Amino acid sequence: MYDHRKLGRELELFHSAPLVGAGLPIWLPDGAAARHAVESYIREAERRAGYRHVYSPPLAKREMYVKSGHLDHFGDDMFPGMPDGADDELYLRPSLCPHHAMVFAARGRSYRELPLRIAELGPMYRAERSGVLGGLARVRAISLNDAHIFCAPEQALDEVVEVLGMIARAHGALGIPDARFRLSLRGDDAVSVGADADAPAAKFVDAPQAWAWAESVLREALRVAGIDHYDAPGEAAFYGPKIDIEVPDAAGREWSLSTVQLDFHQPAQFGLSYVDADGVRKAPVMVHRSIVGSLERLFAHLIEVHGGAFPAWYAPVQVIAVPVGEAQAGAARAFVDACVGAGLRAEALYDGSVGLRIREAAGRKVPYLAVIGEREVTDGAVALRARDGSRLPPMPVPAAVDHITKSAHPPL
Repeated sequence: MYDHRKLGRELELFHSAPLVGAGLPIWLPDGAAARHAVESYIREAERRAGYRHVYSPPLAKREMYVKSGHLDHFGDDMFPGMPDGADDELYLRPSLCPHHAMVFAARGRSYRELPLRIAELGPMYRAERSGVLGGLARVRAISLNDAHIFCAPEQALDEVVEVLGMIARAHGALGIPDARFRLSLRGDDAVSVGADADAPAAKFVDAPQAWAWAESVLREALRVAGIDHYDAPGEAAFYGPKIDIEVPDAAGREWSLSTVQLDFHQPAQFGLSYVDADGVRKAPVMVHRSIVGSLERLFAHLIEVHGGAFPAWYAPVQVIAVPVGEAQAGAARAFVDACVGAGLRAEALYDGSVGLRIREAAGRKVPYLAVIGEREVTDGAVALRARDGSRLPPMPVPAAVDHITKSAHPPL
């Protein structure tokens, strides 16, 4: 059993600085390199699946979150507003969906454009209590792999099934073992918001027919995808039911990682519409989905699953060169330059005994070690050692670079 907080310190992946604050981790260079590789993989997978990427600001006016329902239903988890002039406030966003609704609303839309898939890897903020914060698993500043699909109701089932397939492929590429699928439902709290101005906000929006339809779509999508699940009444988002994909941590606690949700509430609140084939304006369905969840929680899980020995494609450093002596230092530098030129993350270690440097590379859990001695320099070759201890026969530098490149390619 591994603890990502301990390994994160030992491998110098992330750091928690008291002067920055609890729940606000700093990604160190090795952690940032691994994260960047995963971000690039996710963006490319989304691009191939027809998503359009956007950037949006991490805060918005109070009115945005009144319309979306977040202040009524989620206000306790939001940071207090910041004054914006005499009569307004700005809030750090607790989610990206209202901003993506504004992307849809940027101009008129036709049914021919649907489904419109909008993606962003963007920041959001949750006012978590200091007592529940820990490592990367629960933080206040969250980098979310988020996307929203605006579609016609009859397109929702196919979109959810496709999202479930994307999640399965991403989990396979990242090396995430079996996860549990939870169908998070409304339960019994269906009091409408605004029915009594003095009453506390309801946990869920009141639209029984829409809830029933959305639940039926998610159940059918799970059936079509052949995925077993369990029901969790009372765990839905305030605007609709959702499928949560849960993974365990080192202590056996389960965390929601990926998700797909159906939302009929926010399109209505923001007045979103498209013109159908008959020239009639209709409201789209909004599918919220995250393939890998937040990068923080994802890496908390990946560090523990792999014990810090990440698959080669997102290992912070993919190969380390160790020259046997000073006479081989130039050849080691040339090999590292060739690797970097091929898009690999490579370093060379020069200080200390050969044995010490080999142990350092092993301790950093680097996938490949290239030992370069007098014979390798003479032959223009490299002797590669894999992380599992196996040794490859000496091969020319271009062949060695090609071998590492192929094994370090993300499985798109």
